[in-house]
Amino acid sequence: MNRARRCLRAASVRTRPTPVVLSIVAAVVLALPLAGCRQSPSPAEASAGDAKDTEKAAPEAEGVTLKSEEIEKAGIKTTAVIASSHAPESQGYALVITRETIAQVVADLTSAAAVERQSRSALLRARSLAGTPGAMPIEAQEAAERQAAVDHAAFVLGERRLSATYGQDAPWKENYESPLLASLARGETKLVRVTFPLGALGSAVPTKLRLTHIGAAQGSRGIETQAVWGAPADATIPGRSFFAILKGSEVSEGERMIAHAAVGAPENGVLVPYSAVVISAGKYWCYLEAKPGQFVRAEVDPNMPTDVGYFVKEGIAPDAKIVTTSAGQLLARETNPGSAAD
Repeated sequence: MNRARRCLRAASVRTRPTPVVLSIVAAVVLALPLAGCRQSPSPAEASAGDAKDTEKAAPEAEGVTLKSEEIEKAGIKTTAVIASSHAPESQGYALVITRETIAQVVADLTSAAAVERQSRSALLRARSLAGTPGAMPIEAQEAAERQAAVDHAAFVLGERRLSATYGQDAPWKENYESPLLASLARGETKLVRVTFPLGALGSAVPTKLRLTHIGAAQGSRGIETQAVWGAPADATIPGRSFFAILKGSEVSEGERMIAHAAVGAPENGVLVPYSAVVISAGKYWCYLEAKPGQFVRAEVDPNMPTDVGYFVKEGIAPDAKIVTTSAGQLLARETNPGSAAD
């Protein structure tokens, strides 16, 4: 028993904390109340701190800042963006009809009309002489009636062929003596057949078309048609076909062109000139002068081209100053800040 007591007394002595351990424990105990009394930041302070962090993390705004002498040296020029309205367009295929076919139809109709008038006059004379000493034999009168019927049928067939070929709603309305039809036969006016693929127009019926040459350079003006009416369906392309009238000599007979038809209501936006557009990383851009000497990039949607530039619905305000000359210089300066403006 005594031996057990001596062992316990020795163990307690060995596990008694040293002065160093006691000082460390005291420091920890004193620090705990201070940590508990520290107040959490208010919502206003937290938001202010977040704003400072955001400012530190936010990258600098894209753009190029140049001095006046650098702008002059680079040849940079600006102009005000033009506000405009534009309707979405669908594209189709156009073929300028050769006048040979039209001239042949007109010639056939003219000949058939002349023959029909002659046979009708002969029949009227034969009928007017009936019962007089100069009356024609009955066989001759019957032959005149038969010939007049045949010639009239030939003339009507020519008119119906014209209507079937060029549509029942053609401006000449089966009048083979129409000045427009004569102008087409002479080649002074061009007839164009246009086909839009199935579903390209929806339920819309265009009243005017814009034609452009295949492979024409950007900025080339399209040619407006004067009259549009329905045409027989094209057996080679499923869709809707139309005939249109062109005046002038800007197109050649047999030429294939691209037809543009407005679909939907016009939308408001601005026109960005083709000369102001640059391409970088597969996207289209232009430069706006945010303030004197500072130019920032704005993306351009190239899906609505017009005769004079791209129609942009949003992102660029009307009357904003846009760089129309030497925009490529700004792109080079922005993508390579170490280079100087040439």
